[in-house]
Amino acid sequence: MTTTGIDYQTDPVKNKLLELLDDVLRHDGFGDIRVEVKILKRKQKEVIIHCGKQYRFIVDAPA
Repeated sequence: MTTTGIDYQTDPVKNKLLELLDDVLRHDGFGDIRVEVKILKRKQKEVIIHCGKQYRFIVDAPA
């Protein structure tokens, strides 16, 4: 299995999102997850995951 640069770089974002989803599903009550993506300079994007706290990641935009 080959991993492209964008897949490798987005792995931390995907892992955090799945971790937070698992936490919300295990939680005994209401949960909310929101994902925000902003375009930055130099062909990068900022991904912000809101789930009680904010988790911020900078990733390269696909070509």
